[in-house]
Amino acid sequence: PIAAASLGQAHRGQLLPTDEGEPGESVVIKVQRPHIEEIVEVDLAALRVVARWIMRYRPIGRRADVPALLEEFAITLHEELDYGQEIENAARFAAMFADDDGIYAPRIYREHCTDRVIVLEDVEAIKITDVARITAVNIDPAAVANRVLDAYFRQIFRERFFHADPHPGNLFIRPRDDAAWDPETETCPFVLIFIDFGMMGRVPNFVGNNLSKLLVSVTQKDAQKLTEAYRDLGFFLPGADLERITEAQAVLLERIWGRKLLDLARPDPQEVQELGKEFRDILFDFPFQIPQDFIYLGRALGMVSGLVSLLDPDINPWYQIEKFGMELLKEQMTEAPREALREAIRPYLDLPGRIQRLVTAAENGRLQLQTNDKELHRRLERVEKRLVQINWSILAAASVVSATLLFNRKQEKKP
Repeated sequence: PIAAASLGQAHRGQLLPTDEGEPGESVVIKVQRPHIEEIVEVDLAALRVVARWIMRYRPIGRRADVPALLEEFAITLHEELDYGQEIENAARFAAMFADDDGIYAPRIYREHCTDRVIVLEDVEAIKITDVARITAVNIDPAAVANRVLDAYFRQIFRERFFHADPHPGNLFIRPRDDAAWDPETETCPFVLIFIDFGMMGRVPNFVGNNLSKLLVSVTQKDAQKLTEAYRDLGFFLPGADLERITEAQAVLLERIWGRKLLDLARPDPQEVQELGKEFRDILFDFPFQIPQDFIYLGRALGMVSGLVSLLDPDINPWYQIEKFGMELLKEQMTEAPREALREAIRPYLDLPGRIQRLVTAAENGRLQLQTNDKELHRRLERVEKRLVQINWSILAAASVVSATLLFNRKQEKKP
């Protein structure tokens, strides 16, 4: 085999010649190991026993629902065993990047696939960690690192569907032979290739919206909003001192902003000691927990961080964070007036239906009128309050529109 893993093996092969006599395409044949389902179920049963025992250890039990995390892992593992699902994942991923010449997913030959076999295009390419070969073909490793980050920002924040297993055996680089470039002044254009779509992550809307808020708050260096986003995502235990955590967030944002990824991975011991003294109470209480939705996202981001820092030790992730955060901020500013208007008119969307029911009741002689001064007064007050709410909603929408226009004009005037 050209590759082997716990669930299966990959072999090279070739399709039969075409009816026109053309040689068959070179392919990779992914084959599932025999009886792997039974082996997986035995292992999961053993892990479930261990998970229940771990929950008895209070420092872990109060911060993570280990059995629930294990069941999430089991779901993903069963999806990996479902080659039909993997084929659909690959098709969805390819469609996501159909408009991007710099990202590619191998073609799947569906007519040759079964429940235990996947036949896909053989993408002869350079392993993403082979920096020497990447450089030898005049591709800039730093550009590769930036493309990986861009691809993951798009997957997580835009598509909310991401490749959850970006280890070096699943990402490749191939020089583009369809793009003109000048070797004297330019580096070689390239394609970033993803393979193996068995383990994919999905970002629920609630999580995705709060992740966007988190990214925007980091871009704005807003510790308060950052803490609120973490709270809404479920990272804090009940009773956590959010005010104190916000103070710590503000200090961290100030100290780490603009630093290279390797510097973040290897912090200064003296600085860590100073922060530990300043926020000893937070470290002692450690009011944090692991939300279930973040197991695979955190794993994927950790692997991506390792990849990009290998490709470019000097990479500064804040550029991508700020760039993507500003894009999300613009979108939020554009969407805010629409949302305000929707909230304002939502109570009145069913008004025509109510009027029709009123007319029908009158025509059928079933309309009853009751007079009550106190009740009438209360209803008039509610109408008045609703009108005030509408006015404020319209004013808020107008303010956001004005701010958006001013923001865009400032952006246009910048050189």
